[in-house]
Amino acid sequence: MFADMTQISSPSPMQPGQLLARGVCRHMPAYGFVTIEEFVPTRGLRVDVMALGPKGEVWVIECKSSRADFASDQKWQGYLDWCDRYFWAVDADFPTDLLPEGTGLIIADAFDAEIIRMGPEDKLAPARRKVMVQKFAQHAARRLHALRDPGVSPLF
Repeated sequence: MFADMTQISSPSPMQPGQLLARGVCRHMPAYGFVTIEEFVPTRGLRVDVMALGPKGEVWVIECKSSRADFASDQKWQGYLDWCDRYFWAVDADFPTDLLPEGTGLIIADAFDAEIIRMGPEDKLAPARRKVMVQKFAQHAARRLHALRDPGVSPLF
């Protein structure tokens, strides 16, 4: 009748980009933002971190752990239509001169982050903002449910 809690496996080790995302997510509350990781704003896109601000601002933060990781990202410009501000999050050793001008920059590690350059603001249309806030809320609620009841995963 009841699940054996000893059968719940521990999570796998975090990858370098996930460690950067954790540091970013730890830092965003300093700006009044809440975050979710690995968010799908639309079919075919998955952002590393989406942040929702106190006034409904939507920020997308892509975490790049190496030059090769950055060079393999061909979809980042598609994320611009889904946020008010766009940022790259990289570690202190990343060659930041590779990052495109006109984007935000966050230096992060697994424990914290710092916004070095604010991404330029390009406000979402009200209808798109409403959709993004609703998707954010649904995604966060599903994640919480899956955490509290891992044996019964809701549809993502």
